[in-house]
Amino acid sequence: MKNLNMKHYIWNYPLSLLAVIIICYLSFFTPPKTDMEEIPYIDKIVHICMYGGLSTLLWVEYLFRHRSINWKHLGTGAIICPALMSGCIEILQANCTETRSGDWMDFAANCTGVLLATLLAYYVWRPLIWKHLHR
Repeated sequence: MKNLNMKHYIWNYPLSLLAVIIICYLSFFTPPKTDMEEIPYIDKIVHICMYGGLSTLLWVEYLFRHRSINWKHLGTGAIICPALMSGCIEILQANCTETRSGDWMDFAANCTGVLLATLLAYYVWRPLIWKHLHR
């Protein structure tokens, strides 16, 4: 069995780790007021895009390094972990900040992003990447 340490993840998933850092930063800084706030549901769209983007990066980085899907690893890494991270961030926003609030609808939007990215990755990115890599 491979010795999976932090160096392995940094080397194999650098864009995903960068996305995690960016999401954590964006989740706890105080955003400036903009006219964008007047667009209906913009907050939920942003949440779907952030977590959909993270899950997509995890899928793509995985697919470039593997010839088959190990659902235990990929399901945990690209589906369950982003959803859990999202829930933890919402709880921390509600309980540990004064400028942000936790919102279960944000959590639902985050999970929607993860699920949409999973469908897109499995049915679109997987065939394209594997066709390109394994010709």
